Amino acid sequence: MPAKPKVTKEMIVDAAFEIARKEGMENINARTVSEKLSCSTQPVMYHFATIEELKKAAYAKADCYHSEYLMNIEDPKKGAIFGIGLNYIRFAIEEPHLFRFLFQSNFFTGTTLLEMMDAEELAPVLLAMQGAVGGSIEQVKEIFLTVFLFAHGYASIIANNSLEYDEELVKAHMKRAYTGAILAAQEETK
Repeated sequence: MPAKPKVTKEMIVDAAFEIARKEGMENINARTVSEKLSCSTQPVMYHFATIEELKKAAYAKADCYHSEYLMNIEDPKKGAIFGIGLNYIRFAIEEPHLFRFLFQSNFFTGTTLLEMMDAEELAPVLLAMQGAVGGSIEQVKEIFLTVFLFAHGYASIIANNSLEYDEELVKAHMKRAYTGAILAAQEETK
């Protein structure tokens, strides 16, 4: 019976995720991962034929982490999309390396904005929004897309620059974007 491997695939992905989080995804390689795990590079290369495969696995872990972060809404009474938008911006502040890995790398490919809007994971958010603001699901998608693009712009500027974060100012701008998107959707139905 073969000996159980001491360094598991999950341990390698966790180490790569931590490297991406603290140092940036460009620093994920067999040497940095093996150093983090205090092992040789052999287990890394055994579980992952290429570093690209390892980065994809770390990306998937970062994506799950990001989704959980977004859904931890401080004040649900203000609206799910408002809370998610603020969390999206906060994520860029607190996790700039992961934000860039998730949204400003070549790993975020193969998905159009329209495909993203139809993703299964987004359905509960859109339905909750529809209950809160009314209108058709198509109107709700337009509201979501407007707020998402606004939040992404803000988050990108913060993640890539040393812009000082002002929570109250961001909340005021998010509220305007959210309210404006709702009013625009209501105007379109008249």
